Amino acid sequence: MSYRGDGAAGEPVVAAVADSLEAVDPLVLSLLVLGVVALVVGGWWVVRWFRRPPGVRLQRVLAKQEAVTVLMHPNPDPDAMACAMGVAAIADAVDTETTLQYPGEIRHQENRAFRTVLDLDLEHIESAGDLASETVVLVDHNTPRGFTGGQTIEPLAVVDHHPGNGAGTAFTDVRTDYGAASTVVVEYLEEIGATVAPEEEGDDEFVVSPELATGLLYGIQSDTNHLTKGCSAADFDACAYLFPGIDEDLLDRIANPQVSDDVLQVKADAITDKRVEGSFAICDVGEVENVDAIPQAADELMHLEGVTAVVVYGENDGTMHLSGRSRDDRVHMGEALSHAVGDIPMANAGGHARMGGGQLSVDHMNGIGPSDGISKAEFEERIFSAMAGER
Repeated sequence: MSYRGDGAAGEPVVAAVADSLEAVDPLVLSLLVLGVVALVVGGWWVVRWFRRPPGVRLQRVLAKQEAVTVLMHPNPDPDAMACAMGVAAIADAVDTETTLQYPGEIRHQENRAFRTVLDLDLEHIESAGDLASETVVLVDHNTPRGFTGGQTIEPLAVVDHHPGNGAGTAFTDVRTDYGAASTVVVEYLEEIGATVAPEEEGDDEFVVSPELATGLLYGIQSDTNHLTKGCSAADFDACAYLFPGIDEDLLDRIANPQVSDDVLQVKADAITDKRVEGSFAICDVGEVENVDAIPQAADELMHLEGVTAVVVYGENDGTMHLSGRSRDDRVHMGEALSHAVGDIPMANAGGHARMGGGQLSVDHMNGIGPSDGISKAEFEERIFSAMAGER
């Protein structure tokens, strides 16, 4: 029998359906109809929500909050600070109060210049109790870290470009193919209709200030080595979008700050006291006052002809700090450093293929605790072996 519902063959089916509907309680039928309508409307709303650009969705999430804390990663760099500035501007446009906070220190001369030149109001925290609000937005990292109680924080939103499993309860946008998190924030500004260097400013117009444009541009430049490493097309597009609004004087002051004597001394020590085996170089720069000089010394050694991977380490307040760089496809620097410190108690290291870092307790390196200790000469041999793929 045909069940098309037309003609003589379909008439019994239609009649059966009609009889069934008449037998249903009117209240139940009404509830069924309302349920179907709710499902349709709900599905339509969900589709519309996820079709909205991420920048619009983030702004709507922020608009529902009275106040948020925009949290940067420990020892924030220009990319993290620029992201915090951008998210704060988006929140301000919907009258949501923001506080920009960070754990750790701001040490690198370019980072300090970025904060000073752009007159950023940033607050330092040491524990979760120092957070200005319970609602937290993470920028340039996806897992709270670097302060007591960080593991208890469930962020409202996450904006990042690093690999990781962290997520926000209401919004998550992690783009690992982007060179900088600032690029993501620039796209948000475009998506919500922000204007860079407008000819005429309207009362309701969201205008990107010269300070914000300059900060975001330098955030992208700093994380991509001036647009030479790890870039995506989006990073170049973001810089082009920002270009009309930047302040060249501010940009120059951030990019070319004065360098302290101790940083120059550590760089000089790394150059003169380096130990080279094949195309790998290692240097112990001894006791340092400014630990941020260590990665800068590693960057300096990478300019040596014939050297493809370097590790520089030095001591500060009982902690050994490591920084590694690699342009050698055979050397995954993060993994090499992790293998080198793997069996030393209270030590941790890791990072990306081209860049890595780590810290270890000098006392535990010398043998305190459950280990027999290891000398600096043995430690350097471990690093050479790890870079050579032997560990």
